[in-house]
Amino acid sequence: MTPAAPRDHEGTAAAAASRDHEGATGPTTELAPNPAPASAAVPQHSPDRTFEPDSDRASDRASAKHDRLARFYRVLRYLQAHPEGATPEAIAGFVGMSRRTVYRDLRALEGEIEIPLWSEGGRWGIVEGAFLPPLRLTLDEAVAFFFAARLTTQFADRYEPDMGAAFQKLAEILPPVVARHLERTIDVLASRPQDEQLTRHLRTLARAWAERRVVELTYDAATYSPGRPPRRSRVHPYLLEASATTRALYLMGFDESRDAIRTFKLQRILEVSLTPDTFEPPDPREVQEGLGRAWGVIADQEEVEVVLRFDPAIAGLVTETTWHPTEQVAREADGSVVWRGRVPGTIEIRRWILQWGAQVEVLAPPELRDEVAATYRAAAARY
Repeated sequence: MTPAAPRDHEGTAAAAASRDHEGATGPTTELAPNPAPASAAVPQHSPDRTFEPDSDRASDRASAKHDRLARFYRVLRYLQAHPEGATPEAIAGFVGMSRRTVYRDLRALEGEIEIPLWSEGGRWGIVEGAFLPPLRLTLDEAVAFFFAARLTTQFADRYEPDMGAAFQKLAEILPPVVARHLERTIDVLASRPQDEQLTRHLRTLARAWAERRVVELTYDAATYSPGRPPRRSRVHPYLLEASATTRALYLMGFDESRDAIRTFKLQRILEVSLTPDTFEPPDPREVQEGLGRAWGVIADQEEVEVVLRFDPAIAGLVTETTWHPTEQVAREADGSVVWRGRVPGTIEIRRWILQWGAQVEVLAPPELRDEVAATYRAAAARY
């Protein structure tokens, strides 16, 4: 791991964060975690359908995305089963569509989704090595992935085509009753808007992470500092992480311009590109240990002890969940609960504290107490 120099000491920890947070068993089945299709364009409706409610049109769009996704998957499965290549006529017969549609889908797979295909002598095929080996799952393991899909549906506010394709493949090997629920999950995801730039950036960063490649990126740091210009940096991708709290994706890695590990929100990355330079990644245990100390995904701030008092009315709710690995909980004589924990910075835990409203009091640190009090005073002034 590249040694990190001391962090900048400009202003408070919160200000620094603002600057840098620029940012059992059953029958064995196979599931190949292959690259995924992109969503379809929004279909154009004919004039005689203009009376349809918005909800119906949204349902149609989601269905079209799902149908296209399923069709792409069937084409890929057929090509995988025929490493010698297949003619568009043979693919059309297998998938049950026209030859023209096959050509259109093959071009979409190659152009939109960037799956490496070859075409020679009237045959199409997948370039050798384009896919990962099949993943062998028991039924119980596949159901565990189903739970992951359901959780994703709850927190994702954008449609991610690679995720949708992965779930489509999972649905293919699940029992029909479970598969139908997963297909409905895919429909829900497909009904959400797609962020094509985010998808491109995610694919680039995933490749850089897997190949240990340095990336160059331009980051929008103006969220916390309006008027601040974007900054460029070279970053060694150590980890890609999702946050249920912010419903966002994050890149964690060594920032050469800061000479330290930093966290970048993918939605704020304006540009990202691969470089030919490689790096030696740290021991994964070090990265996970650092992340384990975080409240969510921010692990690069100075650690601080947070002490809270929860009212008796919600003491049970607080104590029935382990919120952080460092937490210590003590029951008071009046039924209230005093909660203690050590976290890197207070940006993420402050959001959690505010969710409890007037039923929690910040006892320490004093800076966090003042910030929460100021938030409530400002909110009260609006009502």
